[in-house]
Amino acid sequence: MHASQGRSAGLGLALASAFAFGGSGVAAKPLIEAGLDPLHVVWLRVAGAALLMLPVAWRHRALVRDRPVLLLGFGLLAVAGVQACYFAAISRIPVGVALLVEYLAPALVLGWVRFVQRRPVTRAAALGVVLAVGGLACVVEVWAGLGFDAVGLLLALGAACCQVGYFVLSDQGGGEASRGGAEPPHPVGVIAYGLLIGALVLTVIARPWGMDWSVLGGSTVMDGAEVPAWLLLVWIVLLATVIAYVTGVISVRLLSPAVAGVVACLEAVIATVLAWVLLGEHLAAPQLIGGALVLAGALIAQSATPRPPSGPVASGTGARDAVAERADTRR
Repeated sequence: MHASQGRSAGLGLALASAFAFGGSGVAAKPLIEAGLDPLHVVWLRVAGAALLMLPVAWRHRALVRDRPVLLLGFGLLAVAGVQACYFAAISRIPVGVALLVEYLAPALVLGWVRFVQRRPVTRAAALGVVLAVGGLACVVEVWAGLGFDAVGLLLALGAACCQVGYFVLSDQGGGEASRGGAEPPHPVGVIAYGLLIGALVLTVIARPWGMDWSVLGGSTVMDGAEVPAWLLLVWIVLLATVIAYVTGVISVRLLSPAVAGVVACLEAVIATVLAWVLLGEHLAAPQLIGGALVLAGALIAQSATPRPPSGPVASGTGARDAVAERADTRR
């Protein structure tokens, strides 16, 4: 596959992942309004996805022996950490503010690549991050929630750090694989075990035995129309989790982590548009402008050709591939 074709395919998969993740809130909101606790919805999402991925986990069971630290890091950070921190944050600060803080992760990843790994970053990628973050500020109307709760803000920042932390862990594991001549761990296998570990952690936090299970047997309301609760649960588990994680991780094998992170910012725009269409939550003019800025930032970053890694920290394809495997964590 030529480089341009690879970037095009990667962009398509990254957009598909953003779309899948963006629909999670639209499907979850009717379930929450029907009586489910938000944390219980998160547990259903992760536990259901982990159940579907059990055959994959069994097929790649050697990962438990070969990469236990990597699996724990992915499960604790990319799955449980992001979910728990984000939902705890929105219980104290506006959802839009929490979402904006969490999506500072692409900028933090870019800073880590530039200042910790000391690898050059293109100006276009940096400009894309700035435009995307600025556009997100408009999409979520951050000015509508300026009364920040310090704990809530720290929790949202914790969600962003969880998104970045597994990049660092992945890079370390990839470096070891490169030096030993071993193949990098299969990304879908890592996802499967990450979901299993995340489900176990969230079981302790969410305590699903106290959940109102009867809600799942009834109907919910989506913009005046009745929708079976089980159908929304299937949407959240299959589309917004399994497909979202798989397409997101594979996309970063074809893009760079920083570029894919910027494209992932489109999740906020997609979520807002889907809420407009399916839930009747209309967009304001600043949100439309912000969506255009996010799209522009993603396209600018995607069109930038990453510079070759320089120095021993970034040498070898194993390190680059291992970082790419853990690219998308969304919520």
